[in-house]
Amino acid sequence: MSEVDYDYLLERLKRLEEEFERLKRIEEEYYKLKEHYRRLEDEKRFIESERLRYEREIRRLRSEIERLRSPPLLIGTISDVLSDGRVIVKSSTGPKFLVHVSQFVNPKDLKPGARVAMNQQTLAVVSVLPPSKDPTVYAFEVEERPNVTYDDIGGLDRQIEEIREAIELPLLKPELFEEVGIEPPKGVLLYGPPGTGKTLLAKAVANKTKATFIRVVGSEFVQKYIGEGARLVREVFELAREKSPSIIFIDELDAIAARRTSSDTSGDREVQRTLMQLLAEMDGFDPRGDVKIIGATNRIDILDPAILRPGRFDRIIEVPLPSFEGRIQIFKIHTRRMKLENVDFNELARLTEGASGADIKAICTEAGMFAIREERTVVTMDDFLRAIEKVLRKDMGYREKGVMFV
Repeated sequence: MSEVDYDYLLERLKRLEEEFERLKRIEEEYYKLKEHYRRLEDEKRFIESERLRYEREIRRLRSEIERLRSPPLLIGTISDVLSDGRVIVKSSTGPKFLVHVSQFVNPKDLKPGARVAMNQQTLAVVSVLPPSKDPTVYAFEVEERPNVTYDDIGGLDRQIEEIREAIELPLLKPELFEEVGIEPPKGVLLYGPPGTGKTLLAKAVANKTKATFIRVVGSEFVQKYIGEGARLVREVFELAREKSPSIIFIDELDAIAARRTSSDTSGDREVQRTLMQLLAEMDGFDPRGDVKIIGATNRIDILDPAILRPGRFDRIIEVPLPSFEGRIQIFKIHTRRMKLENVDFNELARLTEGASGADIKAICTEAGMFAIREERTVVTMDDFLRAIEKVLRKDMGYREKGVMFV
């Protein structure tokens, strides 16, 4: 090969290498552009989705603005439904109107007494509203099922048996009453001294039946304005029907069910109106239904005879102070999770004659507190003796370090 050919080949090789380098750079630029394009595509899709989201938000806000700009609706109550589809509505302002109904309203919802919303201009019914209830009524419902069982109640075996027959059996086994052919009791009245376990009995029944437990104190029905107490009574029974099976427990019943007198004060007359509404509701619900009522009072002697008659409270159960054996059972119930040493329950029951179940529970708590003060985990008989002296204010001659507990 000549020298000219060799130089030519070298020159050509050099140009090929430069071309190769240029192609490599082009390839790198291509991949960079491809990656950039992919990122732009992703951004485009993201921007498109954001645009759609913002458009939906704009439509929602525009509809909200239109809704807020629309005139308010009037509230009325249906008095009658005519055969041609029109209804007679009593406006919240007082007068009655014969109005048309919107085609979007279900005719089955149009019933006398139903609350409806009406157009301000034409007074046409545009929607049916749910029945109104006082927020106080919903506060009466006990959300969590009571955790009290019959095992937590001592000395009331006969009372437990009676309340189970009157409340528990009709809710759990209504077919038994159908077969025998008798009406189950409508309600039970528990009476006796304070702290004897009336509320515990009601909670234990609610626990066993898994029923909705609605607890009301009688004084909560006493309201400031005329008719408010009667309305609360009516709405409590409506709530009980909606939440059935349910148990209405009215504690301190004597606050609204005291014997009626000829008093002329407006407060007494309002309480009597509330009582009459309660009597009407107790007469009105189906005894075979899933709503039962339990009343509790410390003063049965002042209750109105109308509420005590059969058909309202069919079972009247006395819950007395516990007997000697009952006090032993109550002591064992309240000390079953305590570490005891040389504790004589018979002696404790003898020393607590006349004490209620609540007193005995307080004695057990105080005995535990005496042990805690001395940084002990075991409760002794001496702790219980000191607790009895403190809670019952008994002078039993028990001394410690020269100090008399009274």
